[in-house]
Amino acid sequence: MVVVDWEAVDMVCSLEFWRMAVCWTLSLLYSHLYLLLAPRLSALFPSLLGPKPPRFPRRRFAPGPSSPIQRPLCVVTGASSGLGAAAARALAAEGYHVILAGRNPQTLFKTIQEIKKHNQNACVDAFQVDISSIHSIMKFESSINQWLEESNLHPSIQLLINNAGILAKSSRVTADGFDQMMETNYLGAFFLTNIMLPLLKNSLVPSRIVNVTSFTHRSVSHVDANMGNLARENLHCLSTSGKYQFAQTYEYSKFCTLLFSYELHRQLYVMDPASNVSIMAADPGAVATNIMRELPPSLKRLAFLVLGFLQLLQSPEIGVDSIIDAALAPPVSFVDEASGRYFFGANGRTIKSSPVSYDARLAETLWLTSFKLFEECKARVVTNESLTDSVTLTDW
Repeated sequence: MVVVDWEAVDMVCSLEFWRMAVCWTLSLLYSHLYLLLAPRLSALFPSLLGPKPPRFPRRRFAPGPSSPIQRPLCVVTGASSGLGAAAARALAAEGYHVILAGRNPQTLFKTIQEIKKHNQNACVDAFQVDISSIHSIMKFESSINQWLEESNLHPSIQLLINNAGILAKSSRVTADGFDQMMETNYLGAFFLTNIMLPLLKNSLVPSRIVNVTSFTHRSVSHVDANMGNLARENLHCLSTSGKYQFAQTYEYSKFCTLLFSYELHRQLYVMDPASNVSIMAADPGAVATNIMRELPPSLKRLAFLVLGFLQLLQSPEIGVDSIIDAALAPPVSFVDEASGRYFFGANGRTIKSSPVSYDARLAETLWLTSFKLFEECKARVVTNESLTDSVTLTDW
């Protein structure tokens, strides 16, 4: 007897499925072709295409005997599994004291056990946080400050990796009143970065923010001129009629993350060349993680099969390379070159993101809209909640 997966059939008949199947695949292929051809074409036509995209070799943190920071502190969100767990493992191996931040204490504990199993000298701690909740983010920041004080550590962090993300098939609204995918993928990173920025600026050595984005941002080809209204409307409720446009929502969330990265780079570095905080965007490409867990299993297997056939699918251990490249790109003397770059393809390589992602006016307007929402949410939390309870899990 043949059993028909009607959920999969229904999705195949939707525009969202074909947007993912066609637009996302073409966006990924474009990024790989750019990676392959841009250096050659720039060498042939330098006046037309400009200089070839630079590479940035990794530079391990090597403190001197008198350095005030002997072991840099890193926060990785979405560290329970997939790319976040892979980043935590890699950075712990590079000598970082890694704080794994995630929603599920059990999976965080399991990830830490796995890191310790392969690296007994790893310095790792876990804190529970829900990136789709401003209340949880504020409690997280309070707990980090308390932990730093109790651990007799310098009140600063050296690296923040905004990795947490979801691909939600259905429309859900968070306690803050936003679309859950938009808040998890973009607004949560925006909120957390602004809340943690004082700790990053307080670092006695150069610090860094790495925002994990996606090639799917290239599918956002048109943005309404009134970005403020569009952003506020979309962040609260993207789907105004019919089925939830989850593919477009995901693309938009990654596009906003990119605009946010470039605008923060302009604010922190371009406007203040003395700033010691650099900002990078990292695109891991197509990675075999559990991000498509809400899609029908048969379609998830099909997607991985096709991407594998095209030799575009990577394991988390390979896909994380662009994130680690961005995290370990040379600081200080190279910050004016590396900061604000889009890392893709590993080996320290960078490429150009979509043309519209470099629109400074759109980025500034989105920033102002998002910051206003941030202030509104923060004010509600301060008014209604006490931030006295710590949410640290334990010392491992």
